[in-house]
Amino acid sequence: MRTVDLSYRTKLFAARKMIPPAMCIALVLSLVSLCHAESESEAALRADAQKTFKEKVGPFVKKYCISCHGTRPEAGINLQSALRTPGATSSFLHWKKSVANVKVHDMPPEYADEIPSEEQRRQFIEWIGKLKYLAPRDPGSFVLRRLSKVEYGNTLHDLYGVSQSIADSLPEEVVGEGYLNSISPLQSELFLDIANKVVNQVVAPEDDPPTRVQKRLFGEMPSQGTDLRAAARDVARSLARDAYRRPPTESELDVLLSIFALGRENHLSYTESLSLMWKAILVSPQFLFITPAAEVDSKETVVPLDDFQLASRLSYLLWSAPPDAELSELADDGDLHKPEVLRAQVERLLKHERSRALFDGFGAQWLRVGELKNQTFDPDLFPQMSPALRKAMLEEARLFFQSIVQENQSVWRFVDSDYTFVNEPLAELYGLEQSITGPKMRRVKLENPDRGGILGMPATLATTSFPNRTSPVRRGVWVLEQVLGERVPPPPPDVPELEEQEQKSFEGLTLRQRTELHQSESTCANCHKVLDPIGFGLENFDAIGRWRDKNNAGVAIDSAGKLPGGESFSTPAELKGLLAKRKEDLARNLTERFMAYAIGRNLEGYDEVVIDQLMVKIAQEDYRMRTMIAEVITSYLFTHRRVQD
Repeated sequence: MRTVDLSYRTKLFAARKMIPPAMCIALVLSLVSLCHAESESEAALRADAQKTFKEKVGPFVKKYCISCHGTRPEAGINLQSALRTPGATSSFLHWKKSVANVKVHDMPPEYADEIPSEEQRRQFIEWIGKLKYLAPRDPGSFVLRRLSKVEYGNTLHDLYGVSQSIADSLPEEVVGEGYLNSISPLQSELFLDIANKVVNQVVAPEDDPPTRVQKRLFGEMPSQGTDLRAAARDVARSLARDAYRRPPTESELDVLLSIFALGRENHLSYTESLSLMWKAILVSPQFLFITPAAEVDSKETVVPLDDFQLASRLSYLLWSAPPDAELSELADDGDLHKPEVLRAQVERLLKHERSRALFDGFGAQWLRVGELKNQTFDPDLFPQMSPALRKAMLEEARLFFQSIVQENQSVWRFVDSDYTFVNEPLAELYGLEQSITGPKMRRVKLENPDRGGILGMPATLATTSFPNRTSPVRRGVWVLEQVLGERVPPPPPDVPELEEQEQKSFEGLTLRQRTELHQSESTCANCHKVLDPIGFGLENFDAIGRWRDKNNAGVAIDSAGKLPGGESFSTPAELKGLLAKRKEDLARNLTERFMAYAIGRNLEGYDEVVIDQLMVKIAQEDYRMRTMIAEVITSYLFTHRRVQD
């Protein structure tokens, strides 16, 4: 056991804080006791999890599940493997899928020989929640990922002053789980082409005076008799420090100097040889990827990120851009990892206007509104869906998200607020009585309790609709998954959409009645009993978010429904009110999603234990948005990584 030098530490603490030594001894002892208490608490939770797994989970799975999800697992759920290694990373996805299916009564199927009671289902869900304590303490590996198109353009602009549009030739990113970590041959050619364009824009023709940026990057032309190779090494060191977002290693400089030498051997001038070397930097993995340090001089299996890694991870998270001068200086000085310094930098970056990038990267993905600009709507039914209106819808979502962050509001305000941002076309969609003209977005107070927050926002309502009508199912799934953080089992195969069913089967029926036809299918009924009532709670909003009291056939809209917990509602306002009361669920979902986005991978195992710890701190601050962001960024998962074997 590591010993604590109380005399030295208390004197140092007293000297720094001007606190009496006796009091410092008490403080240090209390901290040591706290660490022991936390360790003992974790040990107790692990022991309880082991007992629960052996006495509860194992018997339940063997009785109700293993016949279908054993050696030849159905639906990708392998509980035979999960029983062997319940705390393994690979097992957690199987446990989560199992919980989702048991919760909606999809599993065990109705035709099974034995069916658990409602109480047994509830207990199973509770038992599985304890298995996270069987996972080893592990922050996961540092996810190596390529810069996104936006990050790449911002980086070229920040470092070299070129327009972000220089990256427009790159294909659009595919939004999904995690980040892309490879480069196709086509992308390699595009990156090389862009590198050529950057160099040609910055470096003046041979006989012209150097540009301002060129002089900053390459320095003054060496005088006669100067060792050009030594001068080029200095330039390479400076270029690589900015591009790699850390000091380059000597071996990396050797590689760059060999490229400079190759240029000289082929009779290129000094400036042309530097340009060739710079192009090599611009297409290097060290520039195109956010990477961990090449080597870690430690025998530990888990280490803190070094300050350069931390600066890049923080800056690209909040600004989608490389570290600025202040972050880089803190990294050079080795101060960024200090908790108080890191928190101060989080506040600084969030207060800056560049933090609007957080919506483009995280917010739009969370709300699933990113594809609205390309979404198809029937022009005969919705002629209002012009490019200007689509742009306003997205800008409303962005400004609303930013207001929650900038004003450090509680996360429940995402669901229930009394304001939004509109311009003239969007105000018309809302049916606002205020006189709002022109394309400029402005903040307005909402008097209609059914509006306000992401549930009554046209962008989210439109993206959860079909081209010609609303979709209670899509909206129900969206509320459960994106707002409450529930896991919804995927639909069974070969079940057609409503439009694909025989017309005679729902002739004369309302959308609610047609949707309820799915519940007559035994494979669909359980999920639809949960999803549909939530989606119908938003049926007063049409496919582009306009309010309506009747559907296209003139039938009054029925917005009554209930949440999985049994709470009933009859209007969108009542649905919002019920969701807003579930502060902890809303906050945990947002925290988990932001953590996964921040570290670039799905959460699993010990990650859930860390989230539990963060939620205690976030709850103490009434689940405020900037508190959540700061806790994620200063957490063990964000600031540490596993050392690869």
